[in-house]
Amino acid sequence: MTEAAQAEDERIGVYPGTFDPITKGHIDIIRRASKTVDRLIVAVARNAGKGPLFSLDERVEMVKDEIDDILAQNRKDGFVGTIDVKPFGSLLMHFAENQGASVIIRGLRAVSDFEYEFQMAGMNARLNPKIETLFLMASDRHQFISSRFVKEIGRLGGPIIEFVTARVAERVMNRFDRDPSQAGQAKQTGPFDD
Repeated sequence: MTEAAQAEDERIGVYPGTFDPITKGHIDIIRRASKTVDRLIVAVARNAGKGPLFSLDERVEMVKDEIDDILAQNRKDGFVGTIDVKPFGSLLMHFAENQGASVIIRGLRAVSDFEYEFQMAGMNARLNPKIETLFLMASDRHQFISSRFVKEIGRLGGPIIEFVTARVAERVMNRFDRDPSQAGQAKQTGPFDD
């Protein structure tokens, strides 16, 4: 069965991003988005133009590392959908069409995100009006988190553990040749309790 034929039986969503690195804000959007569709595809963009800190393969691996915790929490909450992680380097709408997606999910942190996302949603609707865009507002505790800030704080040796998981914090600190203990002390909470 092709992915497009399979899509007729299930609602597929695509959550695209660079995820350089994946933050707790991304994880929150993935967890919430996965409850709105039968299958969520976290699409990791090649995006070489942004000069990513991590390679495409490393970013895909980091996202995959976080998915098991999200799926375990979803099962506890009674949700049984699937989450896949796939790299892409094409036009987002072409990727979504090839995956049989009916919705693209975008996270909004602040009003400043809205104008850009609104324009992109309008362009995407012109390219394929059958694929909807769903905006999810970032949770209040994650509205200020961005990968760019995490990288800058990590590069300068500051604590980043409040913004990323311990696994990601270690990778970021190692990339900057910093002692991973400089990432800060993790609170003794679960990944969804912060």
